[in-house]
Amino acid sequence: MSQSHPVTPPSATASAEALARFSASISPLSVMPLWERTARMKPGSTCVPHVWRYGDLRGPLHEACGLITKRDAERRVLVLENPSLRGSTFATQTLYAGLQVIIPGEIAPSHRHSPSALRFIIEGEGAYTAVEGERIEMHPGDFIVTPNWMWHEHGNLGDEPVVWLDGLDTAMVALFGAMFREDAPSESYAPAHPSGESVARFGSNMLPLDYEARAHTSTPLWVYRYSQARAALADLARARAADPVHGYKLRYAHPGTGAHPFPTMGVYLQHLPAGFCGSAWRSTESVVCCVVEGTATAVLGNSRFEVGPRDLFALPPWVEARLESTAGAVIFSYGDRAAQEALGLLREERL
Repeated sequence: MSQSHPVTPPSATASAEALARFSASISPLSVMPLWERTARMKPGSTCVPHVWRYGDLRGPLHEACGLITKRDAERRVLVLENPSLRGSTFATQTLYAGLQVIIPGEIAPSHRHSPSALRFIIEGEGAYTAVEGERIEMHPGDFIVTPNWMWHEHGNLGDEPVVWLDGLDTAMVALFGAMFREDAPSESYAPAHPSGESVARFGSNMLPLDYEARAHTSTPLWVYRYSQARAALADLARARAADPVHGYKLRYAHPGTGAHPFPTMGVYLQHLPAGFCGSAWRSTESVVCCVVEGTATAVLGNSRFEVGPRDLFALPPWVEARLESTAGAVIFSYGDRAAQEALGLLREERL
């Protein structure tokens, strides 16, 4: 039989000294009193709004090209770390963001990993991403998909450096202890799909007869061209009035299900018309944004950022936010909405 311990209800609240002695006595058992917890029990995080100006980063990106080869670095990337998360490699508590550069003639060898990744092309022409061997040309403004655990590599066949934004759900994958990574046996992965196949099969708002949605948790369409997305925003602007919070905003969709492109991340493109002065909102979604065209003002909590083309900024969860634009702007963004919706956690308010 287990040994019983007498329990005496306290006649009064114990002294601070007695509680401290109790806490110290149970610490060797790897337990602690719940009443001493310091974890946040309210929405939001300790992450702070922040802006990364492309004009400040472009020089260091090009300097890095002369300091380390793509082969030595594997991926020549400047990681965008939130000031509140230094040492973590994360832009928000759930999202990774980095600027990758590849110069003419280089190849970033093929590998695969459990985090899902997106590429949003910032600057330059002539590079490509190959997903499962299918080459996808990179053009500024394009959103390229790398589903988790698919072989991918990058190369530059052009005559100028190409820079893109890497957006990954690394922090979420790491939280679950599910981080896996593998190098391909050779620099380039043998093509499993001919060039242009994903667009041919899924890029026309139609589906192949043999399509099975259950086989694709991430979108099977591996590139969303900026020209098409920008035209869709223009059509939306002609068809209806601007939303008072977001202007004209569309989300990229899985062509087979209408779901988000990734199981964990939502991806968006929005247009703020000239003279737009948006209303405030807040959401539990963490978001990383990149200005594509024009200029805007992002009022994030107590911070006010003036942002222009290729500037990036992070919006942490449950921070009051508002967007303005005098001359008009287009903004690309991605966030952890898909994961939060799947877990029943997403909340948002218009203020």
